[in-house]
Amino acid sequence: MKLYVKYDINLACKVILQEKLEEFGIEYELKELGEVEIRGNLQPDVQKQLEAALERYGIRIVSNHKNTLIEKTKDIIIEMIYEKEKLPNTNISTYLADRLNHSYGYISNLFSEVTYSSIENFIIIQKIERAKQLIIEGELTLTEISYQLNYSSVAHLSNQFKKTTGLTPTAFQRIIKKRAGAR
Repeated sequence: MKLYVKYDINLACKVILQEKLEEFGIEYELKELGEVEIRGNLQPDVQKQLEAALERYGIRIVSNHKNTLIEKTKDIIIEMIYEKEKLPNTNISTYLADRLNHSYGYISNLFSEVTYSSIENFIIIQKIERAKQLIIEGELTLTEISYQLNYSSVAHLSNQFKKTTGLTPTAFQRIIKKRAGAR
């Protein structure tokens, strides 16, 4: 027997984080996505135990400023693409600069330096992953998906989809339908 599960990765991480912090008796406040404010001091041994407990779920505590800024940048992009009903119409560079309180040039250069990839490439990959998820869910047309992800047209979405996955969205849809029919 197979079970097919739909899940919200951000909610799952938030719940795991809350459970572990409470398990260790740590007083905290969840801030933005990926940010926790610890009330009081965290003993080094407790922090190591917490890090080990979270590592099991693929959750890491980021300690240096550059990596923290990169992780926040990724979190904001993912939140923007996955949690908004429709991507904001504002320029993404302005959106990131405003949210992170740094110039986009600084954020972009740091992102490229640390990840060896551009913010733009990360955004494209995330948008295509979101498009794949929406295609699999089957509730929206390609026109609606391209609108939701702020593509200028279905053709633009299709070009980026094919360049990223090697398939057109329509071919991807056919594969999904064929697999669903084989169950």
